[in-house]
Amino acid sequence: QVQLVESGGGLVQAGGSLRLSCATSGRGVSSYALGWFRQAPGKEREFVGAITRSDGNTYYPDSVKGRFTISRDNAKNTVYLQMNSLKPEDTAVYYCAARELNLLLVAGTTPTWYDYWGQGTQVTVSS
Repeated sequence: QVQLVESGGGLVQAGGSLRLSCATSGRGVSSYALGWFRQAPGKEREFVGAITRSDGNTYYPDSVKGRFTISRDNAKNTVYLQMNSLKPEDTAVYYCAARELNLLLVAGTTPTWYDYWGQGTQVTVSS
Protein backbone atom coordinates (compact mmCIF):
# COMPACT_ATOMS: atom_id res chain seq x y z
CA GLN A 1 0.00 0.00 0.00
CA VAL A 2 1.13 3.57 -0.62
CA GLN A 3 0.30 6.88 0.99
CA LEU A 4 0.28 10.03 -1.13
CA VAL A 5 0.73 13.60 0.10
CA GLU A 6 0.44 16.54 -2.29
CA SER A 7 2.04 19.94 -1.75
CA GLY A 8 2.97 23.04 -3.68
CA GLY A 9 -0.43 24.51 -4.34
CA GLY A 10 -1.23 28.16 -3.84
CA LEU A 11 -2.35 31.39 -5.44
CA VAL A 12 -0.72 32.51 -8.67
CA GLN A 13 -1.50 35.07 -11.34
CA ALA A 14 -2.50 34.02 -14.82
CA GLY A 15 0.57 33.22 -16.87
CA GLY A 16 2.51 32.10 -13.83
CA SER A 17 3.87 28.72 -12.83
CA LEU A 18 3.58 26.26 -9.98
CA ARG A 19 5.17 22.93 -9.29
CA LEU A 20 3.14 20.41 -7.36
CA SER A 21 4.78 17.55 -5.55
CA CYS A 22 3.32 14.23 -4.49
CA ALA A 23 5.41 12.46 -1.89
CA THR A 24 4.79 8.77 -1.46
CA SER A 25 5.45 6.44 1.42
CA GLY A 26 5.11 2.71 1.75
CA ARG A 27 6.18 0.74 -1.28
CA GLY A 28 8.60 2.54 -3.60
CA VAL A 29 7.01 4.83 -6.13
CA SER A 30 8.72 2.92 -8.95
CA SER A 31 6.12 0.17 -8.49
CA TYR A 32 3.27 2.48 -9.47
CA ALA A 33 1.78 4.22 -12.43
CA LEU A 34 0.92 7.73 -11.29
CA GLY A 35 -1.65 10.27 -12.33
CA TRP A 36 -2.72 13.81 -11.60
CA PHE A 37 -6.33 14.92 -11.56
CA ARG A 38 -8.14 18.10 -10.63
CA GLN A 39 -11.59 18.97 -9.45
CA ALA A 40 -13.21 22.37 -9.50
CA PRO A 41 -16.32 23.14 -7.44
CA GLY A 42 -19.41 21.60 -8.99
CA LYS A 43 -17.42 19.71 -11.61
CA GLU A 44 -16.28 16.14 -12.06
CA ARG A 45 -12.73 15.08 -11.37
CA GLU A 46 -10.68 15.74 -14.49
CA PHE A 47 -7.56 14.01 -15.78
CA VAL A 48 -4.52 16.29 -16.21
CA GLY A 49 -1.70 13.85 -16.73
CA ALA A 50 -0.17 10.46 -16.06
CA ILE A 51 3.21 8.80 -16.11
CA THR A 52 3.93 5.12 -16.50
CA ARG A 53 6.39 3.11 -14.46
CA SER A 54 8.69 3.48 -17.44
CA ASP A 55 9.51 7.20 -17.27
CA GLY A 56 9.46 7.76 -20.96
CA ASN A 57 5.70 7.59 -21.29
CA THR A 58 3.47 10.45 -20.24
CA TYR A 59 -0.08 11.33 -21.19
CA TYR A 60 -1.92 14.66 -21.12
CA PRO A 61 -5.31 15.92 -22.21
CA ASP A 62 -5.42 18.66 -24.81
CA SER A 63 -6.43 21.20 -22.18
CA VAL A 64 -2.99 21.09 -20.54
CA LYS A 65 -0.72 19.63 -23.24
CA GLY A 66 2.32 21.84 -23.75
CA ARG A 67 1.77 23.62 -20.43
CA PHE A 68 1.92 20.80 -17.83
CA THR A 69 4.72 18.28 -17.38
CA ILE A 70 4.79 15.22 -15.17
CA SER A 71 8.03 13.78 -13.89
CA ARG A 72 9.07 11.38 -11.19
CA ASP A 73 12.09 10.95 -8.95
CA ASN A 74 12.14 7.34 -7.84
CA ALA A 75 15.03 7.97 -5.46
CA LYS A 76 12.93 10.56 -3.62
CA ASN A 77 9.67 8.61 -4.04
CA THR A 78 8.10 11.75 -5.43
CA VAL A 79 6.14 12.67 -8.53
CA TYR A 80 5.89 16.24 -9.78
CA LEU A 81 3.48 18.26 -11.86
CA GLN A 82 5.09 21.35 -13.38
CA MET A 83 2.39 23.78 -14.46
CA ASN A 84 3.29 26.70 -16.70
CA SER A 85 1.24 29.40 -18.41
CA LEU A 86 -1.50 28.93 -15.87
CA LYS A 87 -5.01 30.11 -16.66
CA PRO A 88 -7.93 30.96 -14.37
CA GLU A 89 -9.69 27.82 -15.62
CA ASP A 90 -6.87 25.75 -14.10
CA THR A 91 -8.20 26.68 -10.66
CA ALA A 92 -9.10 23.48 -8.80
CA VAL A 93 -8.02 21.06 -6.12
CA TYR A 94 -5.29 18.90 -7.58
CA TYR A 95 -4.92 15.26 -6.61
CA CYS A 96 -2.26 12.68 -7.30
CA ALA A 97 -3.20 9.05 -7.69
CA ALA A 98 -1.37 5.73 -7.92
CA ARG A 99 -1.92 2.19 -9.04
CA GLU A 100 0.49 -0.64 -8.45
CA LEU A 101 0.99 -2.89 -11.44
CA ASN A 102 3.58 -5.01 -13.19
CA LEU A 103 3.16 -3.42 -16.60
CA LEU A 104 5.74 -0.75 -17.39
CA LEU A 105 4.03 1.15 -20.20
CA VAL A 106 0.49 1.62 -18.92
CA ALA A 107 -1.16 4.51 -17.11
CA GLY A 108 -4.82 5.29 -16.74
CA THR A 109 -6.67 8.47 -17.66
CA THR A 110 -9.79 7.94 -15.57
CA PRO A 111 -10.17 8.25 -11.80
CA THR A 112 -11.58 4.74 -11.42
CA TRP A 113 -8.37 3.21 -12.79
CA TYR A 114 -6.40 4.33 -9.74
CA ASP A 115 -6.42 2.69 -6.32
CA TYR A 116 -4.74 5.28 -4.09
CA TRP A 117 -5.30 9.00 -3.73
CA GLY A 118 -3.79 11.92 -1.91
CA GLN A 119 -5.79 14.51 -0.01
CA GLY A 120 -5.39 17.21 -2.65
CA THR A 121 -3.82 20.66 -2.83
CA GLN A 122 -5.61 23.85 -3.87
CA VAL A 123 -4.43 25.77 -6.91
CA THR A 124 -5.98 29.18 -7.54
CA VAL A 125 -5.15 31.20 -10.63
CA SER A 126 -6.21 34.84 -10.59
CA SER A 127 -6.93 36.80 -13.74
